[in-house]
Amino acid sequence: MTKVQQLFAVSLTVSMLAAACGGGGDSQTATTDTGSSATTTTAAATAKPATATVKGVVLYAGAPVTNPKIKMGADPYCETSNTAPVFDESTVVGPNGELENVFVYVKTGLEGQTFPTPEATVVFDQRNCTYHPHVFGIMTNQKLEILNSDATLHNVHAVPVNSQEFNVGMPNQGMKISKSFKKSEIMVHIKCEVHPWMSAYAGVLDHPYFAVAGKGGTYELPKLPAGTYTLEAWHEKLGTQTQEVTVGENGLAEVTFNFGTAGSGS
Repeated sequence: MTKVQQLFAVSLTVSMLAAACGGGGDSQTATTDTGSSATTTTAAATAKPATATVKGVVLYAGAPVTNPKIKMGADPYCETSNTAPVFDESTVVGPNGELENVFVYVKTGLEGQTFPTPEATVVFDQRNCTYHPHVFGIMTNQKLEILNSDATLHNVHAVPVNSQEFNVGMPNQGMKISKSFKKSEIMVHIKCEVHPWMSAYAGVLDHPYFAVAGKGGTYELPKLPAGTYTLEAWHEKLGTQTQEVTVGENGLAEVTFNFGTAGSGS
């Protein structure tokens, strides 16, 4: 092969390689873009609007409940910081049988769905030698800010089964610490080793559909996707109840839980 022929062969080979690489790159980019667009369209088409609401009331129909007065004489600060008597919060019943401090949540029906961790912080306070709130809900990995509003020593001892236990002394008024729970659990008990009457419960879930029945025994779970769900109501003394509910898009379903009646609780 002459020198001219060799130069022509090299030039032809380089041109062919450049054309092949350029063509392959363009084709791959187009395929990726098309696939991404199709995936987005499919997801948008199958997403369920979160426009449904489930709400209701929790009632108690059992024997009359008398909440004992909490004796705080072991800590003079606790005794003097409360100007009115403080009563046990484990079973709080209103004048018409409305049951408070009941944790209501979606137990089944959300499988396969994921929800972002809220940026909002849940505040858990030690005030007048009692925990506030007594029952609350929080999502996994959501920030829990624990505050000591009292001028006395408290400690916060959380005893979850599915997440790491913590037991932290908080001797100073205004002191704050931050914690979180890594995995779902119904319920996490929180107690104070200094003041044995201090007790609270946290419901930890990987979704935002939970509520605590407060004054009047009412609760509400808004912005649910349409579907069929199992709701569970949890009470620290009376156990749990479950009910199935189906709610449509933009729909409203009402569910009443009755504790203290024959066959209720678990």
